[in-house]
Amino acid sequence: MSLIRSTAACVIQQGERFLLVEEQRDGPQTVFNQPAGHIETGEGPITAILREVLEETAWQVSLTGYLGLYVFHTHDGQTFHSHGFIAEPLHQLDLALDPDIFATHWLTLEQIRTLDHQSRLRSPLVLKRIEDALDGPCYPLAVIRE
Repeated sequence: MSLIRSTAACVIQQGERFLLVEEQRDGPQTVFNQPAGHIETGEGPITAILREVLEETAWQVSLTGYLGLYVFHTHDGQTFHSHGFIAEPLHQLDLALDPDIFATHWLTLEQIRTLDHQSRLRSPLVLKRIEDALDGPCYPLAVIRE
């Protein structure tokens, strides 16, 4: 029986730029991702993403919409259910970042597409969520009942 991993990720846009985190993973190069992480025991997706954004970026944000549930299957047979959110940045706090985060970056869509061509995005969902935030349907946060 396989375990489904439940995660949450957030597209945060300011002007023409998106907030990404740079992480050290299993490889010679760092990779880029939205602020994201696992939903912990006792949390719902909304609580989890607000915690993850703060831990990974030190930004407090206001969630503005729900992109939906993304089902992602890895090459090694794992399945992830990733809740996608959209948020506006409010203000950055003077907090230490999660130790897995190398740096945070405000990047344009063009820069993110370049990283995708270089295979430097953590998963195909990084670009997909941004494109969906720009073009796709967005749902009210009330569709999630925590």
